[in-house]
Amino acid sequence: MTSSGDNPWPLFAQWQQEAIDSGEFKEPTAMCLATADAQGRPSSRMVLLKSLGEDGLVFYTNYESRKGAHLDENPQASVTLWWDRLYRQIRAEGPVRRTSEAVSDAYFSSRPRGSNLSAMASHQSQPIENRALLEQRVAALESEYEGREVPRPPQWGGYRLLPTRIEFWQGRPNRLHERHEYLLIDGHWTRHLLQP
Repeated sequence: MTSSGDNPWPLFAQWQQEAIDSGEFKEPTAMCLATADAQGRPSSRMVLLKSLGEDGLVFYTNYESRKGAHLDENPQASVTLWWDRLYRQIRAEGPVRRTSEAVSDAYFSSRPRGSNLSAMASHQSQPIENRALLEQRVAALESEYEGREVPRPPQWGGYRLLPTRIEFWQGRPNRLHERHEYLLIDGHWTRHLLQP
């Protein structure tokens, strides 16, 4: 594992790019997002990491989804990125905040039209009688916005996880894995080697 000193972001970006460049993964930016409600009951699901850097990890979703409700009640989360063919894992945890509307608008306008119609049609995490109703909603919206840009629904946007802990895990033979933990304390990162 190449050391990045006491700053985890260069190594995070390097591992993410190596996973993308390998061509081995259908979704190399997929990460498992774990949240908990106000009572501490956990839930996890896969989301896509859309940007990373010193300002955090950004993903997008419906604010009225189950994960959105959890983050309203308990704005803390953890994520795990796992690349089995590289035998690597990154874990990060910390507080979560919504991105600005400008950031959400910019990303929404960069998405494929079909994805935006789906985002507008879906009341994410809510029950629906059958799939045909959802497909009818998409078709109606497609007709309504024919020849026009699909606007970002107000209930859809970004979240930014601001890690206070990041761990890099590199698999090694005989289960003697290599783990580096970075902790953000008083605005400064410190690094520790952890036993496997």
